[in-house]
Amino acid sequence: MFFLRLLAGVSSALAAVLITVTAWAADLPTLVKNLTTGGFGDRETAIGALAGSGDARAAPILEALGAGQLYVRKSDNVVLIGKGSGNLTLEDALTGKPAGTGSEADLDRVRVNNRLRGVLEAAVGSLTLMSPDARVRRGAADSLFKRPDPAALGALDAAIAAEKDARIKIAFQEARAAVVLASDASKQDKLAALEVVRDKGNRDALSVLQAAINSQTDPEVKAAASAAAASVRQSLTAWEAAQNVWYGISLGSVLLLAAIGLAITFGTMGVINMAHGEMVMLGAYTTFVVQDIIRTSAPHLFDASLVIALPLAFVVAGAVGIAIERGIIRFLYGRPLDTLLATWGLSLVLQQAVRSIFGPSNREVGAPSFMSGAFQVGQITVTYGRLWIVVFSLLVFVALILVLRKTPLGLYMRAVTQNRPMASAMGIRTPRVDALTFGLGSGIAGLAGVALSQIDNVSPNLGQGYIIDSFMVVVFGGVGNLFGTLVGAVSLGIVNKFLEPYAGAVLGKILVLVFIILFIQRRPRGLFALKGRSVE
Repeated sequence: MFFLRLLAGVSSALAAVLITVTAWAADLPTLVKNLTTGGFGDRETAIGALAGSGDARAAPILEALGAGQLYVRKSDNVVLIGKGSGNLTLEDALTGKPAGTGSEADLDRVRVNNRLRGVLEAAVGSLTLMSPDARVRRGAADSLFKRPDPAALGALDAAIAAEKDARIKIAFQEARAAVVLASDASKQDKLAALEVVRDKGNRDALSVLQAAINSQTDPEVKAAASAAAASVRQSLTAWEAAQNVWYGISLGSVLLLAAIGLAITFGTMGVINMAHGEMVMLGAYTTFVVQDIIRTSAPHLFDASLVIALPLAFVVAGAVGIAIERGIIRFLYGRPLDTLLATWGLSLVLQQAVRSIFGPSNREVGAPSFMSGAFQVGQITVTYGRLWIVVFSLLVFVALILVLRKTPLGLYMRAVTQNRPMASAMGIRTPRVDALTFGLGSGIAGLAGVALSQIDNVSPNLGQGYIIDSFMVVVFGGVGNLFGTLVGAVSLGIVNKFLEPYAGAVLGKILVLVFIILFIQRRPRGLFALKGRSVE
C-alpha cells in the first residue's frame, strides 16, 4: 500500500513538472509580449518573469532589450530584434528566424531606463550561468556579484554544483555571497558570506560590503561588514601603492630608453645634444613607414612589424647621428654653449623636415597582437604593451653593457671617457671613436622611438617631451654611468607616479626638478660618479 502511494505521489509530481514546463513553453509569447506593454515598473516585473521561465530563448531577448535592439512592428505587433542602423536587419524574437529588413519608422523601440538596465544585467547573468562558454559563465558571475539578485540564488547553487573550472567556481561562490547579503538569509549565512566577499578584496567587493553596511539591520552583521570593509580598504591601499610602483617602473623604462643613448654621448664626449629627442622621433617615424609598407604589401607580417623596424630604426637614427657628429659637432668640441645652440637649431630643422615629408598631424602606429590586452596580478593591472617595453628596455641596457665591456669599440669608448689625451697617445683614433659613439647613442635613441610609438603620438614633436627628462635622468644618475642612468630612470619614474595623485603631473615634474637641483648641489657628479684621472 505504501509503495502504491509513493508511486502515485511521484506520478503526480512528474505530471506537475510536465504541466509547468508546458505552461512555460506556451506562455513564452505572453512573457515576451509583456515586455512591450505598460510602464517601467510593469516591464521590470515582466523581465523577472521571463528570466524566471528558464527558457533558453530568454537570454538573447533580454540582451536585445538591454542593448536597445528590441522592437515591435507597428503593422502586426510582432516582437522583433533589429540590428544595424537605418534599414535594420530583423529577426523574430521568439524563434530567432530572419524576418527581413525594416525601417525604424515602421517599428516601435522597447525602451528601458538605467534601473531596468541593471535589472536586465542581473537577469541575463542568472540565465547564462550554465553556458558552455567559460567566458560567458565568468561574465555572468561578475555581473551577479556587481548587481546581486536574490532570485538567482537557486540558479547559482546549481551552477556551483555543476562547475568544473576551479576559478569560475570561486567566482560563482563570490557571486552567491553577494546575493546572500542582498537577500533575507540567516545571520550565520550572511556572516559566512561577508568572509567570502572580504577575501575577494577588490573595489567591487568594497561596494558590496558598503551596500551591506547600509542595508543590514542586525548589529552583529553590520559590525562584521564594517570590519570587512576596513580590511578591504587597507588591502586596496597596499595594492594601490604596488600599482604606483609598477607605473613608476613602466615610466622609468621609457625614461631609460630615451636617456641611455644620451648618457653615452654626454658622458663620453661631453656634448649637450639638444637634437637627441629628434633621434627618438626618427625611430618612431621609421616604425610608421615600416608598418605602412607592410599594411599595403604584406599584411600577414604586421605582428612582426616592430621586429623589422628595430634594426632599421637603429641604422637610420645612427646614420643621422654620425652625420651630425661629422658635419657639426666635431668643429665645436670644447665649446658647450655653441654645441647646445647648434643642436637646438638642428632639432628645429629636423622637426620641420619631418613636417614637410609626413605632415604635421599624428601618424597611426598599430600594436601587434602580442602587445594588446592586459592581465591582473592580484589587484595590479599590467598591460602587455608596457610589460614588453620594460623587458625591451632591460634587454637594450644589457646589450649595451656587453658592447661596452666585450667589444673593441667598448674598450676604446671607456678609454676615451676616462682619459682622452692618454687614449690618443696610445694610438686610439679618438675622432673615429667620437663618431661611432655618437652614432651608437643616436641609434639607441632610434630604438627608443620604436618603443615609444606604442604608447605616445607619433608626431614631429615626439622627442621634445622626453629631452628634458632624459637630461635629468643622466645628471641625477651620474654623467656617463649606465648603472646610474638605470637607477636614476627608475627612481624618478616611481617618484613621479607617487607625486602625481597629490601634486598633478606638471607640478610633480617641477618638484622633481627642484629636488634634482638641490641634490646636484650636494653631489655634483650624481649618484654614481665616474672614476678616472681626467675626471679628477
